[in-house]
Amino acid sequence: MINKEMENALNGQVNAELYSAYLYLSMAAYFESIDLSGFANWMRVQFQEEQFHAMKLYDYIIERDGKVLLQAIDKPPSEWDSPSAVFEATLEHEQKVTGLINDLVYLARSEKDNATEIFLQWFVGEQVEEEDNVGKIVGQLKLIKNSPQSLFMMDKELGQRVFAAPTKAEGGA
Repeated sequence: MINKEMENALNGQVNAELYSAYLYLSMAAYFESIDLSGFANWMRVQFQEEQFHAMKLYDYIIERDGKVLLQAIDKPPSEWDSPSAVFEATLEHEQKVTGLINDLVYLARSEKDNATEIFLQWFVGEQVEEEDNVGKIVGQLKLIKNSPQSLFMMDKELGQRVFAAPTKAEGGA
């Protein structure tokens, strides 16, 4: 059984993951509005990943005999100055989420909740991957600067991304 403080913190993270999904869906809509469907696709996949993360936490709370308490999701921004600005905001957001996950790990340790700490290690690894992937895109966008040809090539590449839920062996549900 999970204690109340950990349950509340995990419920907060469910909300944070759902906000992340909502944010990335808003970013996808922005990219659609400027005719960059490949960038929009990348963000839609990110939306699906964040929904998966929220449900992974949701299921864990239930598995530990806790109660899931859903909260209101804040409204995300809907306008950015450029594709670079979107991905810089994405990187900043992922770094914030990394901090939230780290705080959960520290709480699990202080509560001597080994099961939750082990469960959260999957998210720690996931955040390393998230920051790395977004950081590479930020770097590429800095390199291409204002080259429309390069932007369209990148759009085509980002359009190839597909969502694949992790298998049980990879830490999936």
